[in-house]
Amino acid sequence: MFPGMNPKLMKQAMQRMGIKQEELDAEEVIIKLKDKKLVIKNPNVSKINMQGHETFQITGDVSEESSYNEDDIKTVMEQTECSEEEAKEALEKYDDIAEAILNLKK
Repeated sequence: MFPGMNPKLMKQAMQRMGIKQEELDAEEVIIKLKDKKLVIKNPNVSKINMQGHETFQITGDVSEESSYNEDDIKTVMEQTECSEEEAKEALEKYDDIAEAILNLKK
């Protein structure tokens, strides 16, 4: 946390201030945004509890992914007989294949 400071002393100081830190053994972290996903591979995740508030610190290899794939687009197109563009728009709007299909069939 602070360069050059003894980690053991840092942990003791944090405990005295009521700050608890826990390392989580995560394999992958996915953050869903409105139009995409942030996928963090090989993450180092720290859970910090300070005065009843939990925060997470995450570092790792970050990549962006669309919230849908080509198979999802094809499925929506086949089920609704819509264009590829309409299928993509519905998947972006609803972020769920079934919901996208139902709304395009209306």
